[in-house]
Amino acid sequence: MSGRTFVDTNILIYAEDAASGPKRARAQDLIVGLVGSGLGVVSTQVLQEFFAVATRKLGLPAEHARRSVEFYARMQVVELKVPLVLEAIDLHRLRQVSLWDALIIRAAVAAGCTTLLSEDLQDGAEFDGLRVVLPFAGQPHGR
Repeated sequence: MSGRTFVDTNILIYAEDAASGPKRARAQDLIVGLVGSGLGVVSTQVLQEFFAVATRKLGLPAEHARRSVEFYARMQVVELKVPLVLEAIDLHRLRQVSLWDALIIRAAVAAGCTTLLSEDLQDGAEFDGLRVVLPFAGQPHGR
């Protein structure tokens, strides 16, 4: 993968979920590569969602989830400010994308990303030069 790449929450969750089968190893490889290359990007929303899902649904101890947030924050972190929220609302209105996905898209575009790794949007969808990639295409489903 070349260029700045935004990582959606579900990819981080797969990396922590022992029940996600081969998706876990793939997610871990992607994240380690993006952290190491300096090309990975997340947002404050992604870090918050990760912590909530990891502790509530995966049952990870809060201390473990916090350490994971610290690791994932080695990527560039986009802080969601009012202008991005307003842009996301407009995207939601104009393209019928959920508000939460619109926030992800707008954060990725603001960071200059060319790729968004996610399972929540259609593979190949494009938004202002940002292309959605489903990183687990062809892999068996885990959780």
